[in-house]
Amino acid sequence: MTEQQARTTANVVMVAAAVSAAYAVLRTPRLRVLAWQLARSWARGPLAAWAVGEARRAWELSGHRG
Repeated sequence: MTEQQARTTANVVMVAAAVSAAYAVLRTPRLRVLAWQLARSWARGPLAAWAVGEARRAWELSGHRG
């Protein structure tokens, strides 16, 4: 097996696992609620912090002072 074939196989396995997990979450009400709560927490915390950091970095790279 070549390295490219190994990478392709690994990618297929990872996609299959992700699709299976998503299916399980969507079909199970408890997991669906938990996933929604985690997504909201992530959007309020790390995602918001990352977006603010990127905006600040873009502002600094644009040459503006302030």
